[in-house]
Amino acid sequence: MPSLRRDFGKRIKSIRLERKLTQEQFAELVDISVDFLSLIERGLNSPSFEVLEQMAHSLKMPVRELFDFRKQSASKR
Repeated sequence: MPSLRRDFGKRIKSIRLERKLTQEQFAELVDISVDFLSLIERGLNSPSFEVLEQMAHSLKMPVRELFDFRKQSASKR
């Protein structure tokens, strides 16, 4: 599995959990299926640019922060 896809999935899941959102709630905000969100979080699929923008918008953060994997690593120490 490509590491970028895996790291991105972990980052999205981490942010979602920090915001206390279930997969169902976040998927509804982003207008994707829970199954697709699950695939993204497990690093098995990747979102389109449109879905990336909607994720960032729903989380009220710039798209680039979705790819800041250092924040994820620092919070797990």
